[in-house]
Formats: sequence, structure tokens, C-alpha cells
Amino acid sequence: MYDFTYSKPASLADAVAALSKDDEAKALAGGMTYIPVLKQRLAKPSSVVDLSGLGLSGITVTGSTVTIGAMTTHDTVARNADVKKAIPALAALAGGIGDEAVRHRGTIGGSLANNDPAACYPSVVLALGATITTNKRSIAADDYFQGMFTTALEQGELITSVTFPIPQRAGYEKFKNPASRYAIVGVFVARFPTGARVGVTGASQSGVFRHEGMEKALSANFSPDATVGVTTPADNMNGDIHASAEYRAHLVGVITKRAVAKA
Repeated sequence: MYDFTYSKPASLADAVAALSKDDEAKALAGGMTYIPVLKQRLAKPSSVVDLSGLGLSGITVTGSTVTIGAMTTHDTVARNADVKKAIPALAALAGGIGDEAVRHRGTIGGSLANNDPAACYPSVVLALGATITTNKRSIAADDYFQGMFTTALEQGELITSVTFPIPQRAGYEKFKNPASRYAIVGVFVARFPTGARVGVTGASQSGVFRHEGMEKALSANFSPDATVGVTTPADNMNGDIHASAEYRAHLVGVITKRAVAKA
């Protein structure tokens, strides 16, 4: 690692102040992504601001929404009885992230702030049309994700919670890397009275995206058979040692069908 200063503020205001006054300061949530980056000297922050002392964890379920604090761990989401009852697919998604060590340290806010193109959480946030609340404002999911590792967050802006509308039905499926368990392709599908929403992660060079063709088909008929014949262009798909762009495009259809079957 390169040298940096470390602080652990006790209040949100102090954390925001520490990040706002220094463009090279970086926030640390669970550290599942950023600590390996630091160890490999791929980043050189002037200071690291630890968010673990801010109390931004907890889950609140109402009749129509599930709100999760930004520092809530994946394991907490996966095991929470209220989440399992309200949005079972969200609990299942959280329970399939990484391994047990990652789930006990990684946080929903950290995952969304990083916006890794193969992370699971962006797909459920986009598919459910969640609202991301920060210390400054509320951001709709459709406005939040702006490309690979890119979000609407500004310097000094921190996620405090995420609010999910409760769908009529929902399901998540991913074709995972056997070592990291990252999504080579992951698809979250949700049905609302107004229609279906589909969030796809791991596949596109632009990061997580809504699949309009699948949404149209599933809004008319929310069943696995409705996805047959809906294609995904390969021209903007990721291609790497794990899967070619063409294979990922094919997997989107396969995984969407399985997600709908789960729902």
C-alpha cells in the first residue's frame, strides 16, 4: 500500500466534511473491493475515511417498501426475516454474494457506490426501481447508474439508505464465476401492477442495464415462455476469458427465463 491517513468519524457530518475538503480522500465501507485495490497499489488516496462508526445500518419494512441502511451487510439482508417475507428474491440475492467472509463484511452501500459491472445489487436496485438516499438528496435508480464504475454520486456525497418498492413477484438468477461468485450474467426480474422491470448485470460494457425487450414481453405475459425469441445484441456485451460477448448475449435470455421461473 501507499501511505495515507486514516480516520473513523463518529458522525455523518464529520465524514462528509473529511471527504469534501480533499478530492483525493476516499470512503471505506466494508472494504471488500477497496482494500484489495489498496494492497495492489492500484489507488493512492491521501486519506481513507472509515464509515463503520456512523450507525448507517438496519432494515425497516412497511406495507409497501423495504428500506436498508447503507452499512447493512449482505449477510444481514440475507438472514432478515422481514426481507425474506417482503422480497424473498432480494434476500436470496444477498445470500449468494461472494463467500461467507465477504457477506459478513461487504455492505449494500459500498457495493452500490462502487458499481462494479459484475456486482449483484445493481440489478435488484434497477429492476425494483429503488430510491437511493444520500446525505444530500434522493436518487431514482434509473438516474443513479451511469456506466461501469460510474454513478450519480458527487464528491463528498454518501449513500445513507436504499428503499425498495415491494413487487408482486420477483426472482434473481445468475451465471456465476465459480471462483469469485461474481455474475458473469445476472438477471433480476420484477412484476408490478404497472408492468415488468428487468435488471441485467455482468453482461454489458456499460454496466447494469434494463432490458426493454424482456420488459415488454414480460409485461404482456409474466412467464418463462414469454422470453423465448427475445434477443440481446452482442455488440455492447463484455468479452473476456470467462465468456465471449456472444455467449453473454445468449446467457441473458437463458438466465432471464430462469429468473422468471423462480419468481
